[in-house]
Amino acid sequence: QVQLMESGGGLAQAGGSLRLSCTASGVAFYNSVMGWFRQAPGKEREAVSCIRWSETDAYYADSLKDRFNVSRDNAKSTLHLQMNSLKPSDTATYLCAAEEKMPECSEFSPSYGYWGQGTQVTVST
Repeated sequence: QVQLMESGGGLAQAGGSLRLSCTASGVAFYNSVMGWFRQAPGKEREAVSCIRWSETDAYYADSLKDRFNVSRDNAKSTLHLQMNSLKPSDTATYLCAAEEKMPECSEFSPSYGYWGQGTQVTVST
């Protein structure tokens, strides 16, 4: 059974930082494309970042690439998202996604077969 467990969310002030983690089990993590998505109330789910093998093979939403950094620890089956210079507009539920049968990163959520429950990030002014 595949499980993706996000952690690290919470309340942050604008300009602050948070580091999200996603621990995977039941999936061939080393061979999976991993993605971060976010969804704010009343809005569509949007891609945040995706990583294939390493940080050199990562994708970021254009509006986030200067502030967010994705990384993975294959030995620990863990995905991270470092979020800096947070803005109130970053407030959302952040979800981790995995897909074993995908040759490259995808920003499209239907491409991923496995999802976590999400972790809430709230950024205050």
